[in-house]
Amino acid sequence: MGVSDFPDAFKDTRATKGVCPFNDQNDSVAMLLRFKDVRKSAHDYKSFISGAQPGRIVVPSEVNIRDTRQIPFEVDPPEHTEYRALVEDWFKRPLDAAYEAGLEAIIAAELDRVLVKGRIEAIAELSLPIQSRALTLLLNIPMKEAETWISWGTHVFRSEDSDLDGDKAAILYDYIDAEIDKLIANPDDSLYGVLLQSEYQGRKMTKEEVKGVLILTFAGGRDTIINYLTNTLAYLAEHPEAITELRDNPELLNTAIEELVRYFSPLTHMGRVVAQEKEVSGHVAKEDTRVSLCWASANRDEAIFENPNAVVLDRKMNPHVAFGFGTHKCLGATHARQLMKVFLRVFTQKVAKLTVVKAVENIEDWGEHQRKVGFDSLEIELNPIK
Repeated sequence: MGVSDFPDAFKDTRATKGVCPFNDQNDSVAMLLRFKDVRKSAHDYKSFISGAQPGRIVVPSEVNIRDTRQIPFEVDPPEHTEYRALVEDWFKRPLDAAYEAGLEAIIAAELDRVLVKGRIEAIAELSLPIQSRALTLLLNIPMKEAETWISWGTHVFRSEDSDLDGDKAAILYDYIDAEIDKLIANPDDSLYGVLLQSEYQGRKMTKEEVKGVLILTFAGGRDTIINYLTNTLAYLAEHPEAITELRDNPELLNTAIEELVRYFSPLTHMGRVVAQEKEVSGHVAKEDTRVSLCWASANRDEAIFENPNAVVLDRKMNPHVAFGFGTHKCLGATHARQLMKVFLRVFTQKVAKLTVVKAVENIEDWGEHQRKVGFDSLEIELNPIK
């Protein structure tokens, strides 16, 4: 098996049962594995709610490290609809030509820097810096602020010996509190400033509501984008023909990014709390228990995807759910897609070849299933186009 192979950890259980129970911090979860069940349940926000105790729908649960509600992620309609309307246009800014040019400048500079080195550890030296510097565009703040976020390391909620690290999480929360206080005193045109001037139901948004949006923005697109970029590097290393194909056929970029995000599914799943008893795939989900919508399993469902365990860069029919589905689909998907597309375009213009020197896989443990989600480290060697 190659470094860039990501096995379907849920295949047998998806076929035979469709649902897999596991325990998350003494709070049982029923993982939904089939594409149709995942989409239907994601769409049914009345039966499977997001507006539960803050942190409970995240898997693993963050109730022990967070009491701020992430907005609009942990709110259901009609409130969700009103909150999302406040930020929808802001999160569509990545479609602007100037924004795309900014992403291209960031990615080109980072690639030029590492190409001089030749051999790098891809996560710390490339994926994390790109993710952090690109986030300054989304927030509309000076790029120098990214140095602080890079210093936090890859994970904001996790340390080497813990999947949930309250001390690390507090660094993010305290940072956001301080930044909001600065903007209250001196408003500007950043996302902080725009939110502080926004009105929800006829009143200004509170500091806690603004903090909820910012926590979601910082945390929601960190590990996922880092995983995507790093996993893509591993794929390109083992499929050099893809570099040439994407360089020579830029029209493939749009289908390629959708296919890579389907295959890698950087976020394994997301939870919901059962508002009223419901049967799914023969499993009775009782009130106030949790289900998880397993995007990674749904994206490999043989009933939907032909040859699901292969990367097909020009896949025509690709209704993947890597960015979620329904009311709570990923708010940052436009930013992520633009970053992915620009990264592939710039990378294939600058890099002739890359080789994996050493890889340490990141394996998630979900009860009876162990899923490769990415890498804890990926050492690579890069050769520029002459």
